Amino acid sequence: MSSVHQFIPWPQFAHYCASKGGLKLLMETAARELAPKKIRVANIAPGAIITPINKFVLDDPEATHDVESEIPLGRMGKAEEVAAAVAWAASDQASYVTGTTIVVDGGMSLYPKFV
Repeated sequence: MSSVHQFIPWPQFAHYCASKGGLKLLMETAARELAPKKIRVANIAPGAIITPINKFVLDDPEATHDVESEIPLGRMGKAEEVAAAVAWAASDQASYVTGTTIVVDGGMSLYPKFV
């Protein structure tokens, strides 16, 4: 489990971003090493999800609005939506998926404010 912050910088959270970037490379390396043994490795990178890490945003209506304006789908995600991606990645439906990151972010990583 990673985060969109494996590739989106987050001021004041350098430690978090660094750990998520490290997970990405760990997953890619493990995928290369384990593929010959038919073991798949994938990474899930959630965006802004309604969880305790975002409490400071959820408790502030202006901050919530600011974050949601960065998300093309216009809302923060739910933990259940991330869980669905994990379930799919672990299923036989994803049997040819390895060494990649599945981004679950409502389009947040499309950088809508750059337009």
